Amino acid sequence: MSKSAADFLKGLEAESRRKQEAFLGGIASRLGRPRITEPPARPFRGAPDFWNAVDLDEEARIRLFMDNWRKAGGHAEQLASMEEAAAFVRQLIRDLEARRVIRQDQPELEAIASVLETVEGLDRLTVWNAEHASDEEKEAMLADAAGADIGLVAADCAAAHTGTVVLMSSPRKGRSVSLLPAVLVAVVPASRLKMRLGEVLRPLDGLAAGARPAGIHFVSGPSRSADIENDLTIGVHGPGIVYALVVGDC
Repeated sequence: MSKSAADFLKGLEAESRRKQEAFLGGIASRLGRPRITEPPARPFRGAPDFWNAVDLDEEARIRLFMDNWRKAGGHAEQLASMEEAAAFVRQLIRDLEARRVIRQDQPELEAIASVLETVEGLDRLTVWNAEHASDEEKEAMLADAAGADIGLVAADCAAAHTGTVVLMSSPRKGRSVSLLPAVLVAVVPASRLKMRLGEVLRPLDGLAAGARPAGIHFVSGPSRSADIENDLTIGVHGPGIVYALVVGDC
């Protein structure tokens, strides 16, 4: 960069900071107090100890999760086994008259996968696995996800307090499977249901940057979008119908 260009950028930054200080000073003047220039003290970081100590047993966590998920507009079912989950998904396909289903390539979904292969009326069943896929195969899977009636995933974690399902992407767990279909079905192993989001996020802090998932998605009910006039629209940026199947035996 030439010296004249560097000087020009420094001038722009100085002018921007001058305007910023004038703006903030005007706010302080209207509030009748001096301009605060030092950051306030933060004696506490993170959740307080009393909140970290709050816990529920597994059944209570499941009830809390399902209640909060439903309050956000989702559907929730508690099932005893993956066989029951497979039967639920089979019936859901029939009820919705779904023709296209895509699922992530996860071991937890094998019991459901074997049932899907026998469901009558399905035009297409896609398994997302981009581990060794060519560019053309990836494009085909993306198109299948965009045209799917139902996307099926297994949750990596879930938080009962917020009614949130946590999905971490990988080559076998494409994010498009949960984002593009009209309906999302998330299988939530009860053993992965935590009390609060902090328990989900804390282990990620210790991971090196290269070991972290490319995408970590927090799903709390169906997709919602609202404009400045508070007109709420469901399903614009993701599935408009979401199911959480809390399964006790995975």
